Amino acid sequence: MADVPEIEIVVAHRERTTLRVGDVFLKVDSDQARLDVEVEAMALAPLPTPEVLWREPPALALAAVPGTALGRLGEPSTASSAAWAAAGAAVRVLHDAPLPPWHGPGTDELASRLDVECEWLVTNDVLPTDLVTRNRRIAETALRPWTPVFTHGDLQVSHVFVDGDEVTGVIDWSEAARGDALFDLAMLTLGHQEHLDDVLAGYGTDVDLDVIRGWWSLRSLTAARWLVEHGFDPSSPGCEFDVLRAAR
Repeated sequence: MADVPEIEIVVAHRERTTLRVGDVFLKVDSDQARLDVEVEAMALAPLPTPEVLWREPPALALAAVPGTALGRLGEPSTASSAAWAAAGAAVRVLHDAPLPPWHGPGTDELASRLDVECEWLVTNDVLPTDLVTRNRRIAETALRPWTPVFTHGDLQVSHVFVDGDEVTGVIDWSEAARGDALFDLAMLTLGHQEHLDDVLAGYGTDVDLDVIRGWWSLRSLTAARWLVEHGFDPSSPGCEFDVLRAAR
């Protein structure tokens, strides 16, 4: 039995569990719609994505992508500036692709979510009122009309894999949809603001930096309760609460 690979728990919470067994990732999801989106988005995306090995609801088996994650939230990235620029170029390829047939949340839904989550943060004394108020004002900058593009929707730095200066895979497509291009760029650089210039150099188009900052604040405010309730710690160094404290 010495050659049998160990089972690694990659992530586990009430909505989804992801296990790794050797070079296979097994996702078990309570919401089959998320897996439907993930499979279809990977088929449509013009980027390297995990190979679907098999699917038997509620499980999806995916092959590991080569390379290593571009970084981790809360940890310094060891990837080169060229690798970050390559990630920006990959995002541009995705945004230039034909739109998927389904839509992500619009500004009204996002504004409503922002109201609810800011109230929860203040009512439960999770964060100081002035910090929430300041970041809410910054977050509202992101709530403006945008031209929809094919967005990944959850483009955390740990979801982009590189080998040297080349992007080798992008994972976790369950939030993919028509959305705001600047949200993907903000998610990729959340907690890694020092690499924003590299990403934008690869992306190749001028963007509104105030909107990027708005998405950093909006994401951090609206994700906090979910993170806490699912066993994650947004107060860890370099994570969401530090992003909010650094916002100007």
